[in-house]
Amino acid sequence: MTFPTNLKYSEEHEWIRLEDDNVAYIGVTDHAQSELGEIVYVEVETVGDEIEKGDEFGVVEAVKTTSDLFMPIGGEILEFNPALNQEEGDNPALINEDPYGEGWIVKVKIADVSELDDLMDADAYQELIS
Repeated sequence: MTFPTNLKYSEEHEWIRLEDDNVAYIGVTDHAQSELGEIVYVEVETVGDEIEKGDEFGVVEAVKTTSDLFMPIGGEILEFNPALNQEEGDNPALINEDPYGEGWIVKVKIADVSELDDLMDADAYQELIS
């Protein structure tokens, strides 16, 4: 299991990677995808919406379970990863294969970058799940 040090982590097992201009990518952690099992569907109907920190922004469906996705930080959902859209014949299992890379779920414009301070670094997240 990997824990990239350039990410921040939430207690709900989402990660966030800050890019330029307060834009960030959000996905689920390697730990979360392994607990869920084979992911078969991802639903995000909040593109264009302002979502508060801690609010639900989508759903991940695995073979045996469904899990809500929660925003680790407030902001506007700019994009849903088109590679995960099963309706277009793409591959939601990218989350299982590459959770921190091609398996990102949404791209967001962060409302308040200082909220990143409330999230965990890789060491704290490892401690949480151990």
